Amino acid sequence: MPETAAIRLTQYAHGGGCACKIPPGELESVVGGLAPVVERPNAELVVGLDTGDDAAVVRADGGPAIVVTTDFFTPVVDDPYDWGRIAATNALSDVYAMGGTPIVAVNLLGWPRDVLPFELAAEVLRGGCDAAGAAGCHVGGGHSVDDPEPKYGLAVTGLVEPDRLLRNDTARPGLPLSLTKPLGIGVLNTRHKSTGERFEQAIDAMTTLNRDAAAAAARAGAVCATDVTGFGLLGHLFKTMRASGTSAEIDVTAVPYLDGARDAVRAGFVSGGTRRNLDWVRPHLDPGSAPEEDLLLLADAQTSGGLLVVGEVPGAAVIGRVRPAGAATISLL
Repeated sequence: MPETAAIRLTQYAHGGGCACKIPPGELESVVGGLAPVVERPNAELVVGLDTGDDAAVVRADGGPAIVVTTDFFTPVVDDPYDWGRIAATNALSDVYAMGGTPIVAVNLLGWPRDVLPFELAAEVLRGGCDAAGAAGCHVGGGHSVDDPEPKYGLAVTGLVEPDRLLRNDTARPGLPLSLTKPLGIGVLNTRHKSTGERFEQAIDAMTTLNRDAAAAAARAGAVCATDVTGFGLLGHLFKTMRASGTSAEIDVTAVPYLDGARDAVRAGFVSGGTRRNLDWVRPHLDPGSAPEEDLLLLADAQTSGGLLVVGEVPGAAVIGRVRPAGAATISLL
């Protein structure tokens, strides 16, 4: 095995982070029509597969609703502790995107045991536990497998009051669109994988919990939100508008980006996942006069990105507005 200090984890995976997601169009063709027949359900399914929301939500006996989700991916950065924090923060985000509070999680670990030292796996798990602890969420065990590529994430359970639930099918025309983290995480991570450069601004963004953003959205009276991850801003916005029967306009000049993101795009550090996101959304997009550089940034495959909220959230960038359904689902201004 190589010396631990010399190992670059991103070189042991074909991609990194949420850019490794199965492309949205292909995924929908697989899960479309899946509707298990439950003859005597033990709980009410409040949110399921229908709209491709961020997590499943069930409710039993009139109590709080239970939010269930899972997320894992290959290394997005070389440092194992940072990767663990990022992967856990990303998994917890699905609960926050539904308006919930995470209460318990279990680890999901795939590890090439004959290739990489277990000392690195321990650091990954430590990072995940620290991120979950910062969220007030227990980590109660998990599951591991011998895997050709390293993979890590969490399965998370949370609680949400039904009247505080955030969904992706409840957007209404006339409301603003708020984005709680800048874009550009994906292109910086792609540059990191290629060159080894470390981008603290990207790590800081990916390890910032969406807890405060979700709480601010709830205080603002929001009922519709999603988190921006592997399908990019355009992909997640398209899914939300499609589910809600609405369309959206985006002010390209109002969208915030991390320092260095435009330089990374211009230097060609664009993942295949980002290009697939743009290809998927392009038939439903009126790009206006936006250059290809902006389109790639708007489709950039984020890892542990922010929340996209229908409504004005204090402290977040207002980047556009929901409109009635139109010829294009998304229009860029």
